[in-house]
This record gives sequence, structure tokens and C-alpha cells, in this order.
Amino acid sequence: MADTLPRALSLAAASEVTGQLFMVSQSRRYNQQLFTLRAQARGLGAPGALVTEFFKAPRFGGFRERMVHPLLVDMAIHPFDAARFLLDAEPVSVYCEEFNPPWSWYDGDAAASAIFEMEGGSRFVYTGSWCSPGQETSWNGSWRLSAEHGTAVWDGEEAPVADAPDRAPEAVSGRFGDADADDGAVAPGEGIAGALVEFLDALEAGPGGTAPMGEVHQNIMSLAMVEAAVESASRGGRVRVDEVLDNAWRQALAIESRGDVRARLAAWPSVRAALTPPARV
Repeated sequence: MADTLPRALSLAAASEVTGQLFMVSQSRRYNQQLFTLRAQARGLGAPGALVTEFFKAPRFGGFRERMVHPLLVDMAIHPFDAARFLLDAEPVSVYCEEFNPPWSWYDGDAAASAIFEMEGGSRFVYTGSWCSPGQETSWNGSWRLSAEHGTAVWDGEEAPVADAPDRAPEAVSGRFGDADADDGAVAPGEGIAGALVEFLDALEAGPGGTAPMGEVHQNIMSLAMVEAAVESASRGGRVRVDEVLDNAWRQALAIESRGDVRARLAAWPSVRAALTPPARV
């Protein structure tokens, strides 16, 4: 979307001013197994804790090995965005720690753990490493959801499995047919292809249609989770996401060169209110 959160906020305001659809392809959302896990989560009742582990050992070379925050900035937005999707909740705060194992081939911190408080009181816990050889997870990570009526697990590659001792299997199976597509249980396609399908559908529907996943206002919170995690790791303490959003808003007002976009930013009652629900529907 943008290289910084302030610029992302300016782009959201520009979308409002121009009336132009701006959608970001969060391609890893477009995964039928993730949609199945979300359907299972809905059948398990109130969420308690969502945990994902991501352990890989890629030797990219180039800029990633020179980055200050290679894991958080280059990769973590994907599970952060997936967590928002699975929990249907936005982040409230985060405590994050970064470190670099002594054998790491990265200049910056290649490992991190973060605990997000989400709306409704649930927790999303992320832990991962870019320099973890052996028994690697999938690129989607390994997931576990603990909820009111049971647990669902997903290895990121095979179909997720739900276990709800006090509920009928069909209530949390996550299995569905085409008739459920309008209920959000079926992905519109896989990866970038799915994002393109939804983008074209949104263009065809026009301004009165439903905003696609990744519409700029909807996507900003995923970027905000990254920024907040980096801020927490740098400070060594818990960070409120609204604090990060408000600071970014002030910076956006200071650097925005277009008067109409700056005026729209200034008119927002708050950043969170401007982002949810999205201004373009």
C-alpha cells in the first residue's frame, strides 16, 4: 500500500476525495483453507486465543538480509492480516520482542514474538523466525484457535481440523457448498488470482457495491499492526494501536501536499472511526 503508515492514511483520504477504488491484494487471504478455518471459528463461539507459529530459513540474499526488521516488516503482515480475518476483530494493543539468534545470517532481528489484544478481549499470539532450519512450517505458518466450544488447528497446507466436544460435527465442520458462497465461506479464488476476481467484481458493481477485501480503509489496520509491533519492540513495552494511528495521522497532515486530501484527513473524527466502517462502500 505504502512504505509508511502516514502515507497509507493519505492514500485512504485520497480515495475518499477522488471516489476511486483503491484495493490492496492481501494475496494470502485468498486461500480456501483459511476461509474454511474462518467458518470453523464461527462455529466454535467466542474466541479466546489465536496462535500462529512461523519458522523458516530462507537465504534470500539482497535487501532482506540487510533490513533492520526483516521478519516483522517483510513477512509478518500476512499472518497479522489473516488474524484480523479469522477473528473478525481489530487490534487494540501489542507487546512485541525482537531478537537475532547468534547463527543468523541477517543483519537485523530475524526472530520475533508478539501478543496482540484484539477487540472483544481475545488474544492473537505470533512467534516466528527467518533463520530456523529444520522442521520448517509452511509459508502460511501453523495455526491454533482456542474458542468457547472447542479448538481448530491448521498446518497452513492441509485442510484445517476443528474439535468441539459439546457441538455436533456439522456445526463446526467448515464444509459448505456453492450456496454458501454469499455467506463468505468460499474464497473467490486462490492467491492473486482471487484478489483480481474480487477487484473486477467491485469495479463492475460500482460505488454502490460491497467493498472488496483489501479496500484501502480495511487494509490499513494490518499495516498498523506491523508498525505497532515494531514500535513495541523498539520501546520495550506495550503499545496501543490507536496511539500509532494518531501519530501517523498527525504526520500525514504535516506531509500531505494536496489541499483537498489534507482537508479530508483533518475532517476525520478519529483514525479508527474513519477506517471502520470503510468510507467507500
